[in-house]
Amino acid sequence: MSPTNTQPMLRDNALAGKTIIVTGGGTGLGRAMTTYFLQLGANVTITSRKLEVLEATAAELRQQTGGKVLAVACDVRKYEAVEAMIARTYEEFGRVDVLLNNAAGNFISPTERLSHKAFDVIVDIVLKGSYNCTLAVGKRWIAEQQPGTILNIVTTYASVGSAFVVPSAAAKAGVLALTRSLAVEWAKYGIRSNAIAPGPFPTEGAWSRLFPEPLASQLDPAASVPLKRVGQYQELANLAAYLVSDFSAYVNGEVVTIDGGEWLNGAGEFNKLGALTPAMWDQIEKTMRR
Repeated sequence: MSPTNTQPMLRDNALAGKTIIVTGGGTGLGRAMTTYFLQLGANVTITSRKLEVLEATAAELRQQTGGKVLAVACDVRKYEAVEAMIARTYEEFGRVDVLLNNAAGNFISPTERLSHKAFDVIVDIVLKGSYNCTLAVGKRWIAEQQPGTILNIVTTYASVGSAFVVPSAAAKAGVLALTRSLAVEWAKYGIRSNAIAPGPFPTEGAWSRLFPEPLASQLDPAASVPLKRVGQYQELANLAAYLVSDFSAYVNGEVVTIDGGEWLNGAGEFNKLGALTPAMWDQIEKTMRR
């Protein structure tokens, strides 16, 4: 039997009748969340700039889940393209109930090595893409007096920042502010706005491809997680499904961190003392007793 953290959480058909737009839905976490939405009975539009990737994913997911998935190429940095993608979704499914802003990009680099264009690429995809989609869908919901749900994928460093991923940190901080601001402003229209801040959910081998040995072992993403493991995609998909479902109808303006305690581990001034051996603690205790 599979571990419980890899099992679906919600009851069958928990999202039946809902139509969900997932940006960046063709690969990775977006694909994992889309898969579960389909399994729960939702109709899903997946979008990114690479139509061939989207169509391949859509075909595989239709076969895997039997669900209805629409692939639409869209550059979320361009508002007109976003409007066209939303219109295509309404043509196909007749409605939109949920927007999941998942499209992202990142550079791991010393900031001084980045060009201003590198900043533009990340901020435009992450922040501009999120507010383009949010504004386009939100305007339509409000005009049609239809409730809706917005779910944004941010990061654990969105609220505190992080060295070496400055464009992403700045952009995700903007998405975090967007989430909390609209949760208050648009609640009167029946529109909820929440976010998820995932910790490490790497694909197999991603870390080793990014960093050569022995650096990859030293920077093992599981090493800084108190639970000593990375996340399973189904764990994130379970949380996302709950937050876009009617079961979370009273959750609004919340940012849920799912990282095994990683960011708290880094935040505590003395947390690194976990590396001390019992013998070292014995010596420290002797010193303190003196």
